[in-house]
Amino acid sequence: ISLSASYSTKPVNLVAVVGGDFPQSDILTLEEHGVDTEGLQIKPDEKSFFWSGKYNKDLNSRETITTELNVLGSFDPIIPDSYQDCKYLMLGNLAPQVQRLVIQRLVNRPKLIVLDTMNFWMDVAAEELLATIEMVDVLSINDEEARQLSGEYSLVKAARKILMFGPKFLIIKKGEHGALLFHKNKVFYAPALPLEEVFDPTGAGDTFAGGFIGHIAATDDCSFENVKRAVIHGSAMASFCVEKFGTERLLNLTQEEIEAREAMFEELVKVQPAAVVENVR
Repeated sequence: ISLSASYSTKPVNLVAVVGGDFPQSDILTLEEHGVDTEGLQIKPDEKSFFWSGKYNKDLNSRETITTELNVLGSFDPIIPDSYQDCKYLMLGNLAPQVQRLVIQRLVNRPKLIVLDTMNFWMDVAAEELLATIEMVDVLSINDEEARQLSGEYSLVKAARKILMFGPKFLIIKKGEHGALLFHKNKVFYAPALPLEEVFDPTGAGDTFAGGFIGHIAATDDCSFENVKRAVIHGSAMASFCVEKFGTERLLNLTQEEIEAREAMFEELVKVQPAAVVENVR
């Protein structure tokens, strides 16, 4: 998330926890990209979060093999004083009570709060999750999670119900089929870029989230039109992520590459105005 956001705005203030097994070189990489790591806790005698899984042929659905919370199981977020004036907050996919603690420990509420979550938290901490969703402005989930959270199969009905939980905006990610943005009675569809090969979809959602919040922070504009552009920017960043393993593709992007990729997304939905012709029988 932080690495993706750093291509739009700097500094990016990171609040996280890792174990002693986390490579120091990766922390240096973040700092070189303009990420402030003062809020990063390192637990030398513990292990970092670990996940492994197997993707199906469509690379959208996957089977989890191992999930080890490790340091995340007891994460108590610390907000440095230098972070207290942040205008935009992106809450990554963590336990909802941890996400809520971050909000509560900020002296002033940010202008926009975005929350990412997953079906695991809907299963084990539904009440905590709903209480946290009430406090945010943007909720980002995938289509299966939207159906589970709302109890509705139709994504339009699901969105209407979820928006009643509190958020002003709802993003429903649909993998290779793009993403939907809902706000009041408005709907926006952002396509996914057709790629010949997808190397590793792991982290695409986090990369999307970082690109999304980075664009909002850089433009300081929370209007529906600009949130639409943020969805396109986040989608463009995610399309880079899947081209290589882990964060490899995100390490040396240029602004020219990013702008060209955004233009490709815009071309997917651009339609020339129809010529006005006289109806001659």
